[in-house]
Amino acid sequence: MIGLGIESTAHTFSCAILEKTGKGGKILSDVRKIYRPPDGEGIHPREASRHHAENSPMVLSDCLQKAGVKITDLDIVSYAAGPGLGPCLRIGAVVARSLASYYDIPIYPVNHAIGHIELGKMLTGAKDPLVLLVSGGHTMILAFLSKKWRVFGETLDITLGQLLDQLGRYAGFASPCGEKIEELASKSNNYVSLPYVVKGNDVSFSGLLSATKHVISKNLEDGYFSLQETAFAMIGEATERALSFTRKKELLIVGGVAANKRLSEILMSVCKRQNCKFFVSPKEYAGDCGSQIAWVGLLESPHKSGANLEDTFVRQSWRLDTVEVPY
Repeated sequence: MIGLGIESTAHTFSCAILEKTGKGGKILSDVRKIYRPPDGEGIHPREASRHHAENSPMVLSDCLQKAGVKITDLDIVSYAAGPGLGPCLRIGAVVARSLASYYDIPIYPVNHAIGHIELGKMLTGAKDPLVLLVSGGHTMILAFLSKKWRVFGETLDITLGQLLDQLGRYAGFASPCGEKIEELASKSNNYVSLPYVVKGNDVSFSGLLSATKHVISKNLEDGYFSLQETAFAMIGEATERALSFTRKKELLIVGGVAANKRLSEILMSVCKRQNCKFFVSPKEYAGDCGSQIAWVGLLESPHKSGANLEDTFVRQSWRLDTVEVPY
């Protein structure tokens, strides 16, 4: 079975084609175009959606060409229905609806966050993990139970990705800023005390954001080093508590921030103490991509028929723990 996935929740417009054989999947192509805002500025939804609309024909064409597939070969079309930025989500939905209606292909609305999890499981081989989802839109600790992903901890305010991006933009960098912050943090070993807020299994980053601004205004490298050590230690504590409680024997990190090597180091030490296996989504597929959307559509297709076109919605706020998983 061959499926096309369309991702357009935020700064990335991506199309990917995956092939599902049995329980396994193979990525045939994954093409992306990323909207880059001016230095020091965040994503403007209207400008990002214009970028997606202008680049969507080329991305789709390149995706089909690299996969060696024609549109008529597709068994399903999937698109990211949420959560995300409304104007950006609508572009992906329009492209998916157009293909589905013209070529009479079943269409599947997919939750973007579940896409991160399922693609991470497929690429790493994790079977029943505790999942840490860390990105610009999510900071959640999750486990699967009774056909739903259950939340065992999350951010009480901003996400880890937002924390990094806001502090990067404060210094004049362009979003996304995580890679630049990681590079600068690696040049320091001088820790400056910052607010550390863990409440049960939940974390709060707003105070850390404000305090770090004062530090980076004096020394950028020390500020980012201290930021990473504090934020990642908070995540590590909450994750270790959840591992102990759920007794899971696997930990999987997914989402854009999963690419950070220092975060992986801290969580690997957590797994060593808890005697569990450590998995992290490959850097190439940690961020937003069409592959995560295509794979969920392919997983869903044997269990339910495609959506009616009038039901191909987009939801800016669509929590993954409200989604029933049929597979």
